[in-house]
Amino acid sequence: LHMGKTMKEDLTVVVKYIKQLYPPEFNVFSTYAELYHKHFASQAKKNAESHLEDKDVYLLLSWVHNIYPKDMRKDHVLAEELEKVKLGSLLPSSLSKELEKKYLDNEEATIKNSLSKCLDKEIQRWKEDKEPEKLNGHFQSELLAIFVIQSVYSGQKRADDISAAVGEELSRRLSKELPAFLKSYKDAFEDFKEKSKKFRYYKPILIANINNCWNFRDYAEKNMAEKDDNKDSILSTLSDIENSGFDVLLQQLFAQLKPIYKKFTENKWDSSNEIMNEIIKTTSKHISDFRTLKDPFYHAIVEKIHARLVKEYIVRLLKRKVSLKTPAQQQNLAQCISKNAADLEAFCTSNGSQATWLNSALPKLAEIIRLQDLGAIKIEVATLATTYPDIRKRHLEAFLYIKANLSRGELKSILGYLADSTASTSPGAPLFSNINVS
Repeated sequence: LHMGKTMKEDLTVVVKYIKQLYPPEFNVFSTYAELYHKHFASQAKKNAESHLEDKDVYLLLSWVHNIYPKDMRKDHVLAEELEKVKLGSLLPSSLSKELEKKYLDNEEATIKNSLSKCLDKEIQRWKEDKEPEKLNGHFQSELLAIFVIQSVYSGQKRADDISAAVGEELSRRLSKELPAFLKSYKDAFEDFKEKSKKFRYYKPILIANINNCWNFRDYAEKNMAEKDDNKDSILSTLSDIENSGFDVLLQQLFAQLKPIYKKFTENKWDSSNEIMNEIIKTTSKHISDFRTLKDPFYHAIVEKIHARLVKEYIVRLLKRKVSLKTPAQQQNLAQCISKNAADLEAFCTSNGSQATWLNSALPKLAEIIRLQDLGAIKIEVATLATTYPDIRKRHLEAFLYIKANLSRGELKSILGYLADSTASTSPGAPLFSNINVS
């Protein structure tokens, strides 16, 4: 710093006051500049060849690539004169490359080590079985994401500040560190998930970890190229953590709902309104716990619940437990299904579900039960198949068991129409493909 300051100040004096005292052919500025540079370069080389601490390696590289060529030689007073002199670099290329490699090795190892320590501390926090902190009503353990992202970002920024080439090389080296860290994080999360079920704050800790994923996801979306394989790996791992957490959070709810859904067919769809109210009441108790998830995850889990509620209802309709011979009986069942569907949609929407693609499934099925004209039924089946292209013959055949007044010929005609209408349709969001027909 002292040498740099001295050189800059002295050469400024030469430009302003001394240069004009000599004839131009003396090239007095060049003489001063070359002598100062020679001395500065010899000192830099001497330092580079001695044992340097990590921070000294960084400082010396900053001088070689950044401070000396940019701050000093591009100084508005000196730039024009120094351009004529062509002083070269402070260090020989081979020595500069050697320093760069040492810096990059150290930086890579330091960041790896700090990420590993950070994960160890996080795991230790989980084992303490304390309720996570809340921020804006959401459980969080955000120090992990903030520290990890900050470590990677700061390391990258330091390297970029040395030079673009050094920054690119560190970026290449670190590109696999975040995906590797998140895979280790996922493994640790799975281990905690399996071994700590009896913890008092088991679910809040799961929720805090799901919420953690948001900062990593946001960082990857904003800072990584669209076609970067590492970005895909990061987002895939985060999805695994999120969905794995959702599965555990939803286990108890889905277990409680199963016997309630059975009541539909056990009661031949009588008292279906009371059964649907029971389903909504049971689900409502659990949804309140999920409010501690960050908004994107809360909406995601509510949509999973929405899809499950619709799917389980369809499963009961495909059980071949009810066969209705008269149009009046079919009309009554269609009304029950329409009422249940409206209640279900209102409940899910009011709790934040944005899965509007689910809303027409049950009303369309109700309409097929209600209709008696073969042509009208075919049109409704075609509409259903267009909206839900994953519906197959086996699903429709099981469902049409309800309409006992269809002849074999009519049934075959409807099923054939479904095959034709779905032949060229690309699959959309899955609903029926997740339903096995026994």
